Amino acid sequence: MIKTAMEKFVIVGAGMTGASSAALLRKILPVGTVVKILDKSRGTGGRMSTSRSSTGNSATVDLGAQYISINSHYAKVHQSIHEELISQGLLKASSGVIEDDKFGGDDIQQYITPAGVSSLVKYFVKQAGGEVAFEEHVTKVDVVGTKVKLTTLKGEEELCDGVILTMPVPQILQLEGSIRHLIDSQPKVKENLEKVSYSMRFAVGLFYDAGVTLSYPWAAKYFKDNPCVCYVAIDDKKRGIENSSVGSSAVVHTSVHFGMKHLEEDKEEVKNIIMKHVRELLPDLPEPSEVKGHKWRYSQVHKSYADEPGCVVLSHSPPIILAGDAFSHSNLDGCLTSALSARDAFVKSTGVKLPSNHL
Repeated sequence: MIKTAMEKFVIVGAGMTGASSAALLRKILPVGTVVKILDKSRGTGGRMSTSRSSTGNSATVDLGAQYISINSHYAKVHQSIHEELISQGLLKASSGVIEDDKFGGDDIQQYITPAGVSSLVKYFVKQAGGEVAFEEHVTKVDVVGTKVKLTTLKGEEELCDGVILTMPVPQILQLEGSIRHLIDSQPKVKENLEKVSYSMRFAVGLFYDAGVTLSYPWAAKYFKDNPCVCYVAIDDKKRGIENSSVGSSAVVHTSVHFGMKHLEEDKEEVKNIIMKHVRELLPDLPEPSEVKGHKWRYSQVHKSYADEPGCVVLSHSPPIILAGDAFSHSNLDGCLTSALSARDAFVKSTGVKLPSNHL
């Protein structure tokens, strides 16, 4: 168990699990301890991604997670966190029509994010109060004495007192360095990691000039029988934004089957295929001023780590912890469950004391 003061702790991944893990650690680490987040992308959010139009139009669209679905169990377990997000205006009960909703139910309350789903992640990053470094692709994790050394694709090194890795499991298994020995030396852990799988899909964001109206009775709609499109949302309507001077936006998600079929094809070519299906489904949809495509190689978790432990500790000294929705489930509360589990594992490994009013 580590008894010396921690100078720096690193979280790899600026998605919801990484951001909330950083915020939770910030609450228990001494003042002066650096909490740093590294991410290989150009911004926060991970699969809670909000994309902005590149044409000068300030419209945004959620390309990843669409709604925050909270069941009665997590409404109690994570009540204080939900209430905090609601009080900050980041979460709001949904009032829009979701046609043919396949995820709702009497036990689930749907929430929307007025500022875009990535605003939740940005909030936790701000609460962490630490450094965030983008376009830092960690490729190697080594134990060096009582420290962890992270090496990026650029060859840059980061020495820290511990790390939480929140990237998709296949990317964890691709890491080089002594982390491979840590995984290989725990056969059951390795077996369970190798069994984790993800769904794959494409998303397309549609941006419109101000004044263009998308006149549909629904904010979002699921399509059950189309070979390509499974979901379309009018993003501003979904978020409850009315009469905005900013142009409308919409998002299209493909089915998992379509995503798997076209996964290795050029994103721009696939985007054209998707738009052909969209125009057939919604022939009266106005022509957008911009169309942005995105490939989700790792969309929702298809098969979780066995028994969904929340996190897995590869090393206690120094702490190397695996976390993310693969160790729970793919929604806000799954990420929060994993982050809380990672925090508790960190406490057990280091002897840091939890505050009396912790969740």
